[in-house]
Amino acid sequence: MTPEQAVLLSIGICAAGAVVTLLLSMSKSLSGWLSFLTMVASGVLIVPRAVQVLTSGPANPHHPEAFYTLGGHTLRLYVDGLSSIFLLLAVLIGVCAALYSIVHVEKFPTKSAAMYHPFLLLFVGGMYGILSITDTMWFFCAFWQLMTIPSFILMLFESEKPGIKGAAFKYLVFMEAAMVAAMAGAAMIAGGHAEPGLAYDFDVLSEGIPALVATDPRALTGCLALFLLGFGIKVGMWPFGQLWVPDAYAAAPSPVTALISGVMSKTGVYGLMRTFLWLVPADVLGQYDMTKWGMALAILGTITLFTGTMQGLKQDDTKRLLAFSSVGQIGYILLALGACVALIPSGDDRLLALAAIAFCGGLLHAINHGIFKGLLFFSAGSLYQATGTQDLNKMGGLWKYMPVTGFTVLIASFGIAGVPLLNGFVSKWSIYVATIQGSTSAKYLAVCAIIAILTSAMTLAMYIKFFGVAFLSRQSTVVKQQAAKQGNLEVGMTQQLPQLIMALLCIVIGLAPGAVYQVLGQVLNTSRQGFAEKLADANSMAAGATTGLFAIGGGALYVPIVIAIVLAVAFVIVYTFSKQGGSTRKSGDAWLCGYAREEECYRYAASNFYGEIKRCFGWLGGNPRPQTRIKED
Repeated sequence: MTPEQAVLLSIGICAAGAVVTLLLSMSKSLSGWLSFLTMVASGVLIVPRAVQVLTSGPANPHHPEAFYTLGGHTLRLYVDGLSSIFLLLAVLIGVCAALYSIVHVEKFPTKSAAMYHPFLLLFVGGMYGILSITDTMWFFCAFWQLMTIPSFILMLFESEKPGIKGAAFKYLVFMEAAMVAAMAGAAMIAGGHAEPGLAYDFDVLSEGIPALVATDPRALTGCLALFLLGFGIKVGMWPFGQLWVPDAYAAAPSPVTALISGVMSKTGVYGLMRTFLWLVPADVLGQYDMTKWGMALAILGTITLFTGTMQGLKQDDTKRLLAFSSVGQIGYILLALGACVALIPSGDDRLLALAAIAFCGGLLHAINHGIFKGLLFFSAGSLYQATGTQDLNKMGGLWKYMPVTGFTVLIASFGIAGVPLLNGFVSKWSIYVATIQGSTSAKYLAVCAIIAILTSAMTLAMYIKFFGVAFLSRQSTVVKQQAAKQGNLEVGMTQQLPQLIMALLCIVIGLAPGAVYQVLGQVLNTSRQGFAEKLADANSMAAGATTGLFAIGGGALYVPIVIAIVLAVAFVIVYTFSKQGGSTRKSGDAWLCGYAREEECYRYAASNFYGEIKRCFGWLGGNPRPQTRIKED
C-alpha cells in the first residue's frame, strides 16, 4: 500500500467511523471509545507510511496515479516529507483528543454524543486530505469543507452559552474567506494552462510559473498575495487572528480547541510553506525578487508574535489567554519562514545554510506549538472540569488537588516560553540564530530577532500568571467548594494520559534535538522541489541524537548536556549560598491589618498581574472580556 492509498483509506475509515459513532451515540461511552479506536486505526495506517517516506522518500516522486476524476477534475494525493511530518502531528493530537474526549463528553449530561464524536472524526479526516491533496481548486475545496464544517458544528457543542453561536459563525465566515482567497490565487496562476483534469494541480501550477513571470511578474505577486491572505487568515496572522481566534478557541470544547490550535492552524502553516518554498521554481529567482516576500513575512510575523503575546498577557480567561498566545506563537513560525525566504536568493552558501536553519526552526516550532498548545488546551479542559469556570481569578491552590495536571501545565508553560532543555527552546533558538546571523544580508532581521527574544520573556510572564494563579496561589472559594463537594479534583487516567504523553514529548525534544533535526533534514531531502532542493543541499547542521546541534563552521548551536551541567552547577552554588546564613525558614499567615484573612478579596488574583504593562500597551487592544471580578473593600 502506497502512502497516498493509506491516507485515502484513513479518510474513508474516519468517515465510516463517523457513521458508526452516530448510530451508537445513545451510549456516550461506547461512541467515545469507538471514536478513539477509529482514530487509532487511521493512525496505524498513516504512521508507518509517513515514516517510510521520511526514510526512503516518496513512493512516486513524479505525478502519482489519479484516484478519481469528477467533472474534469482529478483527485490526486501526494505524500512527501513535508506532508508526512504534518500528518504525524495530526495523528498524534487527533488520537490524544479522541482519548481525552471520551470522558469529557460524559461531563455534559444534557448533550448528545451525536453532536461530537462523528464530527470529530470528520474534522480529522478533512485535515488528512488537506495535508496531502495536490488539487488546489475543487477537491481542495471539498477537503477544506470537510475540515471546516465539522469543526464549526463542534464549536456549537455548548451553543446555549452566551456568545458561542456568534463566535462559531464568525469562525465559519473567516474560514470560507480564507478558502476563497487561496483558490483565487490558484486560479490566477492556472490561467490558460488547461491540461485535462490537472489544470489546478500543484505541480502543473508550479511548471506554469516561469512563463507567468516572463509575461507578467505582477500576476505572480497577486497570486502570492492571495495565498498569503488565505493561509494567513487560517493561521491567525495579524490582524486577522485577533478578529476570530480568541472567540473561536474559547467557544469550542477544550479537546476540539486542542485540534484547532494544534493541527488545523498548522494546515495554514503547511499552505504557506508549500506556497513560498515549493510552488515557486528555483530557476525564477533571477527574474523575480523573492526577498521582498521574505521581508513581508518576517515583519508580519514579528507584529503577530508581539501583538498576540502582549494581548494574551492581559487575559484572565484560561482559553482566551491560550488563544492569544497561539496567535503570538504563530508569529515565530512566520518570522522563521520570512527569514528563510529572504536569505535563499542570496546564493551565498553561508546564507543558504542559515535559510535552512530558519526553515528547520520554523517547522520545528510548528510541531512544538502543536504539542505544547494541545497540552495546554487539554489542561484548560481539566481545570474547567475541576472548577466549573475558565476565569483564573476564581482559581487558586489547585496543585494540592491536581498534581498531574499541574506538572503537565508547568512543562508546557516552560516549553512555550523557550526555557532551556525543553522543546520550545530548540526551535526558538534556531530562529534567533538564523535571524541574527542572517541580518548581515537583511538588516531588519536583527530588529525582528530582538523583538522576538523580548516577546519570549513576555510569554514566560504570561505563563507564570497562568500556572501561578491556578496552582500555587492561596485556595480560592470556588476551589474550596469544589474540593469539599468532589474530594479529588484530578481528572481520570484517560484524560491524564494525553497530557502526560505530550509533556513527555516536550522533554524528549528538548533533550534530544539532534535526533529531531535529523528528521527535519529528511523532510527536506524527501521533498526536493522548488526552493526546498536548495535548502536540502545547503543544510549544514551536524545533528547527533545525543550530542546536540552544530551549525556553520562547526560552532555549537545547542548542546543540551552542556546547558544541563551549567544549570546544575548554578543551582548548587545558589543553594549553598542560601544555607550559609544558618537561618531557619518560617511560614505564617500574612498580616492583613486585622481583617479576616480568608476574605476572597485579599487573594492575589490574575487581574492584579502586570498592571503597568497593561496600561502601557493598552493601545494594542485585546482587553479582557468583562467577568465577575473580585471586589475590594
